[in-house]
Amino acid sequence: MIPELSSPSVCMRDPPRVEEIIKTMQKAGTSTIQVISDFDMTLTRFAYNGKRCPTSHNILDNSKLISEECKAQLKDLLNTYYPIEIDSKRTAEEKLPLMVEWWTKAHTLLVQQRIRKDMLQDVVKESDAMLREGYQLFFDHLQEHSIPLLIFSAGVGDVLEEVIRQAGVFHPNVKVFSNYMDFDETGVLKAFKGELIHIYNKREGALLNTGHFQELKSRHNVLLVGDSLGDLTMADGVHSMENILKIGFLNDKVEERKTSYLNAYDIVLVKDETMEVLNALLLHLTSTK
Repeated sequence: MIPELSSPSVCMRDPPRVEEIIKTMQKAGTSTIQVISDFDMTLTRFAYNGKRCPTSHNILDNSKLISEECKAQLKDLLNTYYPIEIDSKRTAEEKLPLMVEWWTKAHTLLVQQRIRKDMLQDVVKESDAMLREGYQLFFDHLQEHSIPLLIFSAGVGDVLEEVIRQAGVFHPNVKVFSNYMDFDETGVLKAFKGELIHIYNKREGALLNTGHFQELKSRHNVLLVGDSLGDLTMADGVHSMENILKIGFLNDKVEERKTSYLNAYDIVLVKDETMEVLNALLLHLTSTK
């Protein structure tokens, strides 16, 4: 159907069902579609030339804004909590309090560093963060067809927005829901705003109280893109959803996680650092054959 879906990196549990969803969504038309995506390791690359790429948190953690002592403490937190996050034997309920603990501790450490707002641009520029190959077509095509792209991230909103801005694709149709820094009047980080957004509570239901929700009401067809099982709830709260196509990037620990990903996502992209499949899907969904 779409040639890219038969590429070696693509795995599907039920290809006929995927084909059916795509057909239905294409028929319903572009004006009914919204894209809900995670950011770190989903829109950004997991690795480049064999080296891990940083998440929005890592960009800060590895930057000149953070003392060596703080870097060591953040690394300890990562080594403690990341294995829990990706442990396929633990339930979301078990992981939840531990994830909240991790983010809260990390945010507390960052606030102590008195990070300056005007330094964020340079820090992103100097980092190894990269959007996935083919990102330009992905972002531009969504904007061209007025399809909303909602990015839900447990990362740092100010940093990830800067990544998108520096890539030249922060179009008006892009809305980001993430953890934003709160700076004092001298531009120094004093806290993080609002409720903590973590891997298990980022979802469209959070938009119920915002103005964005009105424009989404008629968009009953969802392309959901993530890289963890926690991302699967991002579309919870979508108004009278009709179809959802879940696409998951399986970046790491492929053998032990493949089965759970295939059971949860409609399309699983194994160690694929590109947007090729997503772009082919979008081009197909917006074509008027």
